[in-house]
Amino acid sequence: MSSMKKSLLAVSLVALLSAGTTAFLLPDATAQSGAQTPADAAASVSSTPEAPLVSGLPDFTRLVERVSPAVVSIETTVGARQTRGQQMPDDAQIPEIFRRFFGPGFEMPGGPRGPGGGDTAPRGRAMGTGFIISADGYLLTNHHVVDGAETVKVRLSDRREFDAKVVGSDAESDVAVLKIEASGLPTLRFGNGASVKPGQWAVAIGSPFGFEQSVTAGIVSAVARSNQYADQRYVPFIQTDVPINQGNSGGPLLNVAGEVIGINSQIFSNSGGYMGVSFAIPIDIAANVAEQIKKTGSVQRGQVGVIVELLTAEKASAVGLSDTRGALVNNVQPGSPAEKAGIEPLDVILSVDGTRINTSSDLPPLIGNKAPGTRVKLSVFREGRTRDVDVTLSQLDESVAGRPGSQAPAAGSPAQSSGNALGMTGRDLDAAQRRQYGLGSDEGVLVANAGRGAAASAGIAPGDVILRVGRTPVASAAALDRALRDLQPGDTVMLLVRGRNGATQYRAVTLAETAER
Repeated sequence: MSSMKKSLLAVSLVALLSAGTTAFLLPDATAQSGAQTPADAAASVSSTPEAPLVSGLPDFTRLVERVSPAVVSIETTVGARQTRGQQMPDDAQIPEIFRRFFGPGFEMPGGPRGPGGGDTAPRGRAMGTGFIISADGYLLTNHHVVDGAETVKVRLSDRREFDAKVVGSDAESDVAVLKIEASGLPTLRFGNGASVKPGQWAVAIGSPFGFEQSVTAGIVSAVARSNQYADQRYVPFIQTDVPINQGNSGGPLLNVAGEVIGINSQIFSNSGGYMGVSFAIPIDIAANVAEQIKKTGSVQRGQVGVIVELLTAEKASAVGLSDTRGALVNNVQPGSPAEKAGIEPLDVILSVDGTRINTSSDLPPLIGNKAPGTRVKLSVFREGRTRDVDVTLSQLDESVAGRPGSQAPAAGSPAQSSGNALGMTGRDLDAAQRRQYGLGSDEGVLVANAGRGAAASAGIAPGDVILRVGRTPVASAAALDRALRDLQPGDTVMLLVRGRNGATQYRAVTLAETAER
């Protein structure tokens, strides 16, 4: 073959590949001269399968054959919506962690305006996965798969298609219940969420990138993972290394018995695709949500009425604890069950009904997944001793469940002279500033100057508001000075600070051995 003909052949192969060809035949000139004929090849195939050369590895064939008929593909359409002229966020504006994973062709609702220049966002399409939980057509999937959907279509493993009704959906848990008009359907059985342990095998079935009934497997990496990047504080996620990609959302995570232990929901990714860290909603959480949706159409959660924060080593030492397990209380809602039970800011909640709290993110799911009216026993640490407190949960009020706060108030009355050991300068807040910051008439001192010492090193800055010194509320610059005046070199004080961004948390401030003035 001439060099020109070889070059033309190479160019033609590249063109086929770039055009999307996924397979091609090599020309005869490149085939081996001693290739077998079809008859020879057929004769070389053994009629009896050989024994596997490697044994002891898991084989999920029977599991998949049994459960896959109950796994479905979901396709939704999002209708054209009126927008406010906002632009689609680019990759730099979207957190790279916990990406939602939709299938091919999805267009974000509320994205860029259409070619006509109007304010109507184009129709979009999303794909996900679900699974059947009752023979009469109830299914589970993710809230984000059907959120805002105009139509929802469900395709079974036997290729039958149904229009689905969204019975209800819960953003907090990312669980949705669908219903199709069918009977005699195959179903999946729920496993025991409490029995899921790191190191156990896990299997996922779904439609990544639209490839339906795809099976992947891995192990449970961790349990009770919190999601600090999404507003799902009531879900203690199961973390796995099971390969999950766009389109797997809403599909089942299974144990080796073929029981559902979770709903695949999120991934940790720098690329938008699988990177070895996947997250599933525990099935006991999902089942509770689904049952409430089927009965009432909504989800009710219990609340204690506290806002908690992470207990760091420095803060634990300041309150007298030897380790960082527990949830540090920084706010108690007026009239809440916590206030009635005598819980105060600077208390540390150590357990709920005997279940140990390792970090502050453990508390919301332990409480939120109980029904309002439930009586719970909290183990609370205060000033060197632990006591048990009985609390009857009220219904969660989302308007007060989040962190309080607003933007930093503008400068007001003249700064007061500093008369405290930390060298901080406080300023009284006027009534308008208190309203702007969501404070009562007896709450808060504006930081005019944090000095250059321990307070500044702890992250306190001008514009912050000091609410408490330890357990003592402060409402004036003079009160702040009195509360700090007796602080000695080497002492650590806990200051409850509402930052300029509105977030409230304790700051552990240790006075240097040489007093700061």
